[in-house]
Amino acid sequence: MIRTVGMALLVAIGGWIIGDDRTLAQSSQPATFSAPAAAAAQVIPRPVRLETLPGAFVITDSTRIVVDAGGDEVRAVADSLAYSLGRATGHNPGIVEGGAGAPAKGAVHLVLARGAEALGDEGYELTVTTDTVMLRAPKVAGLFWGAQTIRQLVGPEAGSAAPSKREIPCVRITDSPRYAWRGLLLDCCRHFMTKDFVKRYIDLLAYHKMNVLHWHLTEDQGWRIAIRKYPRLTEVGAWRDDGGERYGGFYSQEDIREVVAYAASRHITVVPEIEMPGHCTAALAAYPELSCTGGPFPVETKWGVFKDVYCAGNDRTFEFLEDVLSEVMELFPSTYIHIGGDEVPKNRWHECPKCQARIKAEGLKDEHELQSYFVRRVEKFLNGRGRRLIGWDEILEGGVAPNATVQSWRGMAGAVAAATAGHDVISSPHSHTYVIYDYNAISLEKIYSFEPTPKELTADQAKHVLGAEAAMWTEYAWQDRVDHQVFPRLCAMAEVAWSPAEARDWADFSRRMSDHYRRLDAMGVTYYIPPPTADPPDTTFAESIEVKLVDSTGRGVIRYTLDGAGPTRESQRYTAPIPLKNTTTISARTFWQGGNASDIVQFKYRKP
Repeated sequence: MIRTVGMALLVAIGGWIIGDDRTLAQSSQPATFSAPAAAAAQVIPRPVRLETLPGAFVITDSTRIVVDAGGDEVRAVADSLAYSLGRATGHNPGIVEGGAGAPAKGAVHLVLARGAEALGDEGYELTVTTDTVMLRAPKVAGLFWGAQTIRQLVGPEAGSAAPSKREIPCVRITDSPRYAWRGLLLDCCRHFMTKDFVKRYIDLLAYHKMNVLHWHLTEDQGWRIAIRKYPRLTEVGAWRDDGGERYGGFYSQEDIREVVAYAASRHITVVPEIEMPGHCTAALAAYPELSCTGGPFPVETKWGVFKDVYCAGNDRTFEFLEDVLSEVMELFPSTYIHIGGDEVPKNRWHECPKCQARIKAEGLKDEHELQSYFVRRVEKFLNGRGRRLIGWDEILEGGVAPNATVQSWRGMAGAVAAATAGHDVISSPHSHTYVIYDYNAISLEKIYSFEPTPKELTADQAKHVLGAEAAMWTEYAWQDRVDHQVFPRLCAMAEVAWSPAEARDWADFSRRMSDHYRRLDAMGVTYYIPPPTADPPDTTFAESIEVKLVDSTGRGVIRYTLDGAGPTRESQRYTAPIPLKNTTTISARTFWQGGNASDIVQFKYRKP
């Protein structure tokens, strides 16, 4: 959700105008990097070490991908790479099994390398010569991430209309991630997103070497996951009134399994978030007896924080939540289960006889300690089934659960407090990672400047920082607006989470992004483009005025209209200041060559 602490930043939104059980632990990757790569090797996120070599490996009809070991998992990486190379080049590499002999000329080799454990679970080595491509990694995940690097090296038009041949520049790369948690939160509650859209985002995460999809599935405005034992959660809780129309949707358990398997095949862990004790109005609409008042409740249609929460004094509440979490754990093999725990008003608990009786019976001081009791009880249930609990940094209030991981969003104070106390941390301060905010509030450069490990921590405490996560809350973003909010900022977050801190360089990143935008174009990503500005801006004039339109990107074409219509690619192209003698509204938009365009902006000039 867009947390209330950060709501002031949302004023800028007016500028929109018209997997599996892998253990996630801190990487110990050494931080070294050679000089900036040549223009032929524009990789995002920036590898730990990249050396450019003379020449290029040419992909032809005779190119083969050779796998030497690893069974079905390595074969799956080879299949995926062959498909990508085929789309990019028009040449479809065959896949063959090879031995441990000399590399075959004209082949791409995928090798599970014994003795390369220093690269970690996700590291890889890639050497491209004019004769061969050699990708080595100690684990299959490393091969997969190395394959994404190969995809990028092929060229910015990957996935577009195939040319007659394609070259991979010769390079020598040694690479592994700084952090083991590199995530994106996708809120499908405020606005429902289709299963195929979620899978598309898994592909985009994988392409940028991000490995966690934090899937926000329950909220005040919608319950999105089918639970067999409680069918009313989706019969009632998945739908709300939207101007007289029924609006919403949910994922069946078959949908969930499909998405989780899809992500696992791309070495991405899907972490579900089931909100409690607050942000649960959709659940209370379906089962009002779980509240302190008994309801009734509608599924919320507005954004914000609501007083009605799960009743902490009612044992039936915990029975319900344990039943729900049991089915969630059947569907999600992730070690981690996110329970929210944020923005929980205490009004109802203060007035509820059952909650007050719980406070007295458990020897609690107040409602804040009641929330801690609630979270600890849920954590005990999850821990007993081999899972770990994550909560937003409010779970620190009243005493944090013993084994909880804290996701710090209200700043980095929660990260410091949790890590100092020995708890693992995911860094997601709204000031730098909330990509729902307008670009005036969090620019691409600002998110690139983010440092996930607080400087206040000692070396031992810093080991508790699992990584970083961007948050795509959707109060103000329908499915077709998500790309605009997430990209290109996800590219910056990918580099923050993968690359060594000392290797990050804004000027170099900007240069590499110049090519990367063409890759995003080829994948159909409708990323944000800054709209044109006007000089002078809205104003009143006497006799006449000339208005200059400016493209701050320096790479677009401005189109404009004077009749109130939205500019299209066929509209008047801006080439010189626009003379005005009467009251006029200029509507303008910047178009880039790849097909993407900025939002439409309007500038109003009034003649008295």
